[in-house]
Amino acid sequence: MKKKEKIKTVLITSIVGLILLIIGLTTRDFDYANKVYQIYLNGNKIGLIQDKDELYALINEEQKEIKENYGVDNVYPPNGFVIKEYNTYDGNITSAKSIYETIKKEDDFTIQGYTIKIKFNEDEQEEQKEDITLYVLEEDTFKKALLNVITTFVDADTFDAYIHHTQTPISDVGEIIEDMYFKETITIKPSFISVNEKIYTDPVELTQYLLFGTNQEKSSYTVKEGDTIASIANSNKLNVQEFLIANPKFKNENSILTIGSKVDVTLINPVLTFIENIHSVTDEEQEYEKEEKYDATKSYSFQEVTQNGITGIERITKDMQVVNGEPNQGVSKLTSVTIREVQNEIITKGGYKPTGSYVDTGGVWGWPTNRPYTISTGFEYRWGSFHNGIDISTGPYMGSPIYASRGGTVIEIETGCDNVGYYRNQCGGTYGNHVVINHNNGYYTMYAHLMQNVIVNVGDKVTRGQIIGYMGSSGSSTGPHLHFGVSYGGEPNHGGSWQNPWSLFR
Repeated sequence: MKKKEKIKTVLITSIVGLILLIIGLTTRDFDYANKVYQIYLNGNKIGLIQDKDELYALINEEQKEIKENYGVDNVYPPNGFVIKEYNTYDGNITSAKSIYETIKKEDDFTIQGYTIKIKFNEDEQEEQKEDITLYVLEEDTFKKALLNVITTFVDADTFDAYIHHTQTPISDVGEIIEDMYFKETITIKPSFISVNEKIYTDPVELTQYLLFGTNQEKSSYTVKEGDTIASIANSNKLNVQEFLIANPKFKNENSILTIGSKVDVTLINPVLTFIENIHSVTDEEQEYEKEEKYDATKSYSFQEVTQNGITGIERITKDMQVVNGEPNQGVSKLTSVTIREVQNEIITKGGYKPTGSYVDTGGVWGWPTNRPYTISTGFEYRWGSFHNGIDISTGPYMGSPIYASRGGTVIEIETGCDNVGYYRNQCGGTYGNHVVINHNNGYYTMYAHLMQNVIVNVGDKVTRGQIIGYMGSSGSSTGPHLHFGVSYGGEPNHGGSWQNPWSLFR
């Protein structure tokens, strides 16, 4: 028994010793395992390091130039940098210096800032633009630039009154801003930005980009004797409003210019779309027409103005949208109250009124739309292109009749465009459905953006006041309106010289 017990004791001792040996070995193995950091760059392993803080400190220490350029305290690894902690027996450790050199060679370091995303919402009436990403060091830089853009299009006091709900209510005439906003979706969030990106630190520089887009070549003009804001704008393919946007120190077109001073004549090309919804009440002159009467008791050579024309005044209430400082061509609401009736000018001629095959050339010009009306765009430059007519709106709906302004012959018609166009639509050469009349006296008139149901044909003889079609929004159009153009000495866009339509009525 003693022998068996001895054997049993030896076996138990051996087993216990073996267990202790295994435990000891395992414990020693874990004691010798290394805590390391696996470094990835753009999805690829580039090495193991023991001290991540050493790598961060090395990057921050070596990249002094970046810190000085941007005035920051810290520089960070690239956006494609990933670090993971491991316990491993792998002794193939890479130095932090070697990892740093690899990163420096293969990618760009980053700094903390803000990423701004500008998303252009889909719009059937506009060409789809590519979304834009901008970077700023401080969030306040972007906020200041946005405010600069807004106060370029809206007077600072007007904007302040809108924000604080202190706009002056309309009594007789005036206007208030009912809403203002950027059409695009704008997001801003903190991020690590590659130093290879354009990072804005100056609100003025960012404002210039938001207003002028990629047109960074600034153009200036030296004021000469006799110059006016209107003449400088026109000679540099700007309208007055665009000139004032580029030169905010001038409050209106009557501001005094200093001879020898320089003004900015760069064409604006805004990146963002700033929209104002405006409710206004204005007293607008309504042009009188000229009528001819015949007096058989007078000789055929007799002609005299027997009643002077007096322009009417209509108090027009309208809701309209202004986009980057320019009114839309159509209005969303238009009502009016007559303050003073129009009195037409009457010209009395001697003899009898012609009869038979007589076609009323008018001798005078008639207004081409119903009244009341409002002029949304004048005979002027707009975004670098000359607007060769006047845009007349009679309200938010299509279908208002369009009249021949004077007797003549229809020489051109376009009817193949959709009734509702969109900005920069090339249908009808951007004019959409249109009619051109030769008045057989050197003058031609164009009636553009009509609905498809034009009711005259090429070769038709028309009289002043005859309906030729209906107001639409075809071609390059942002709302129902008539583009009324006048050329002299040749057909529109075929040798004729564009004239200001107002010259026919004044």
